[in-house]
Amino acid sequence: MNLSIKEAAERIRAGELVAFPTETVYGLGANALDPAAIAKIYELKGRPETSPLIVHAASIEMARALVTEWPAEAEQLAQQYWPGPLTVVLPKAPSIPDIVTAGLWTVGVRVPAHPIALALINHAGVPVAAPSANRFARLSPTTAEHVRQAFGGAVPVLDGGPCPVGIESTVVSLVGGKITLLRPGMIALPDLEQAATPSAAHPAPGMHARHYSPRTPLILSCNPDSCGAYLWINRPAASARSIQMPDDAAAYAARIYGALHELDREDWPSITVQPPPDTLEWAAIADRLTRAASK
Repeated sequence: MNLSIKEAAERIRAGELVAFPTETVYGLGANALDPAAIAKIYELKGRPETSPLIVHAASIEMARALVTEWPAEAEQLAQQYWPGPLTVVLPKAPSIPDIVTAGLWTVGVRVPAHPIALALINHAGVPVAAPSANRFARLSPTTAEHVRQAFGGAVPVLDGGPCPVGIESTVVSLVGGKITLLRPGMIALPDLEQAATPSAAHPAPGMHARHYSPRTPLILSCNPDSCGAYLWINRPAASARSIQMPDDAAAYAARIYGALHELDREDWPSITVQPPPDTLEWAAIADRLTRAASK
């Protein structure tokens, strides 16, 4: 079912789930301050409770209230990159339930750059915890239809059209005032280091060896099975189904999950993907494809 922002906010306040768009992927959201609501996310996704959730805020001020420390580096990154596809990990406030953070003393927070996401959080009046709106470890959704394919009518969807960024946010730890990359995204580490300072590590979502995977076996190679599907940038080869992908990293990121969803529905014996360039701007895409191809 589709619903309005007002109806979605009422569901969030009532402890129910709502799928909503962000600039990265669609999220499966619940009141971040309600442990029973958060438990519904884990149950519906089939997500292990050892995997923490990102908490979405509508402003820097709301994000600050979710943590107990706000170092200068956090303020610098927030001012430069929020709203946007950047998650910062800091010591959590007592108001954040342990189930949100998988029992960790830190929490990942961000301000999404999507008007519907921001309107939902503002109308609900609470921060919204949300992993991607898919079954655990499956392809992330970049359209409302992808969410419906994953959950049917089990969760209502705020339809905001295709997600413009297309892969998950960059996640960095700022514990102790140091910056450590935990999950690559479309904001690269050197860019972050210009606004803050490096290094020290903590757990983040999306770090399982196998993640972001289609049901169809995915192979990273320039030599596709002639009976299967093939995604390529500049190395065409014989295959039953071929899709040429953009040679620009940002355009590729916005397209990749949609292309994989499309091929997954077509039920090919395999999907071969040409490995992306080994450069910094392609690092986040390489990370997602490597995890998707993991056995």
